[in-house]
Amino acid sequence: MAACKVVRGMTREELLALPVAVDLDTANKALTIGRSTGYALAKRGQYPVTVLKLGNAYRVVTADLHRLLGIDLAHAVGSVELCS
Repeated sequence: MAACKVVRGMTREELLALPVAVDLDTANKALTIGRSTGYALAKRGQYPVTVLKLGNAYRVVTADLHRLLGIDLAHAVGSVELCS
C-alpha cells in the first residue's frame, strides 16, 4: 500500500509574514501545489502568478500571491503611525 502525503497550505498569518519575494517552494506551499508540478508550471510559463527567474533560481513576488489568494493587505495589517 502506498503512503499518502498530506499537503498543507499556509495560514493567513504565515502568508502575511512572508518577505517581499519568496522562492518557488514557498509559493508552491502557499498555493498547495506540489514541488514537481510547481517547477514544471514555472518552466512552461504557466504558473498562476508571475515567476522571476534569477540565475538558476525562481522567485515569486509575495504581493502576487496575496492577490491570487484574495488577501487584502489594507484590512490585514493594523494602522501604522508615521512620525516625522
